[in-house]
Amino acid sequence: MWDYSEKVKEHFYDPKNAGAVEGANGVGDVGSISCGDALRLTLKVEPETEVILDAGFQTFGCGSAIASSSALTEMIKGMTLDDALKISNQDIADYLDGLPPEKMHCSVMGREALQAAVANYRGEVWEDDHEEGALVCKCFAIDEVMIEETIRANSLHTVEEVTNYTKAGGGCSSCHEGIENILTRVLAENGETFVAGGAAVAAKPAAAAKAPESPKMGTLARIRKIEAVLDSIRPALQADGGDVELIDVDEKSIYVNLTGACTGCQMAAMTLGGIQQRLIEELGEFVKVVPVSKESLVSMGA
Repeated sequence: MWDYSEKVKEHFYDPKNAGAVEGANGVGDVGSISCGDALRLTLKVEPETEVILDAGFQTFGCGSAIASSSALTEMIKGMTLDDALKISNQDIADYLDGLPPEKMHCSVMGREALQAAVANYRGEVWEDDHEEGALVCKCFAIDEVMIEETIRANSLHTVEEVTNYTKAGGGCSSCHEGIENILTRVLAENGETFVAGGAAVAAKPAAAAKAPESPKMGTLARIRKIEAVLDSIRPALQADGGDVELIDVDEKSIYVNLTGACTGCQMAAMTLGGIQQRLIEELGEFVKVVPVSKESLVSMGA
């Protein structure tokens, strides 16, 4: 399990400003539930001063996504829009006393949501420029432009770091060669040379060799592990009148149905995010938890 700071745990177990802001005049949506992470940031801005009076978030993602979103809303309240836009994803991570390297993509998503919300308030069309680049990682729909920008903004040097900050390459790994090509090109701008399996020459020493990977879990064992995780979560949900059931497993997608009090609950997205977080940690791989509606169950013949 990743080593989380006390600040991350605080914002996960007791998130600040969860939910949509009443009377919001700025809304920013980033990510996609189908790709595993999504965030909506709502702002209430004073028109005369452009000071952020209130901020709220709704997220579908892991515990770090919840903590990063909670931290961001706390950071920007009372700021002017221009000052808020100066916040970097590293500032969000620092506010939380650090994030595990594998979770830095959560802080990147928070910064993009802020940019989108400010653009929405100002009546502008926010463009993340991602559609201008070729799709590199099909598992998580990450394109070339986003990878390039993230490498430059955070001084990344390895494929592993790119995966930690963007999730690109965290699925089937077929895009690793494409990521290496981008690293080679971007690092060359600073006179550095990318070294596959290590770090850039003149940037830092090559990384230590990775420990041998454990044998890949079989299909049946994987499903049993997923069921075991859900069984461990179920008592807490049942205590509040809800429940969760496993519907299907398809490669990196795990389909579940929330029942009882969990159906339509405002915190359902956080519940799903917590389930996804636990599954990622227990399985040791990126997976996305996809909610299945009652209508979908009927059409599936369940």
